[in-house]
Amino acid sequence: MVVSEERETAESADQRLRRGARSRRAVTRRAIEIASVDGLDGLSFGRLAEDLEVSKAGIQTLFRTKEKLQLATVDAAREVFVETVVRPARDAPAGIARLRALVDRWIDYVERPVFPGGCFLGANLPIFDSRPGPVRDALREQQRDWVAVLAAQFRRAVDAGEIADVDPEAAGFEVAAVLNAVNVALRLGDDDSVAMARGVIDRLLRKAA
Repeated sequence: MVVSEERETAESADQRLRRGARSRRAVTRRAIEIASVDGLDGLSFGRLAEDLEVSKAGIQTLFRTKEKLQLATVDAAREVFVETVVRPARDAPAGIARLRALVDRWIDYVERPVFPGGCFLGANLPIFDSRPGPVRDALREQQRDWVAVLAAQFRRAVDAGEIADVDPEAAGFEVAAVLNAVNVALRLGDDDSVAMARGVIDRLLRKAA
């Protein structure tokens, strides 16, 4: 009898954890959509509760504070970015081929777009870049990681003799800057920016060859 009760208690706890995880995913997904347009400052427990038709208290129980909600949203956006851009590009050989795959996937990420406001970082870094704190730190880390991913492929290309001995970090920074400009241009309705960006990156690679 005791064993049966313990099993039922454990199963009940597991079910609560699963429900909590599902609720958290639903909230952060909607939070990403809002923050990609209105920024992380546009998030509130009340707005999310209204959009998702759930209780405000339930969302507060999951995240406790607005800052924790913002940080969870940044983390969730990072996961989507990795799944959409970084992981699929790994199918391409390391070096120039993977670099081009990363560029293609990133352009698709903002051109579709995956989020209503385009690039999540592009929507939020300008808001938090001068506001020290955990949210800015999380956004900065994500931006640095993206540049590092690009730099790593430039480094592999140099090691393989595909391009000249360029500064991988500087080259990764340049490509990230061009792609960020594409995101801004697309949000302003300039569809020609994609072709221009590809041309800029092609010239950068030819110059480095």
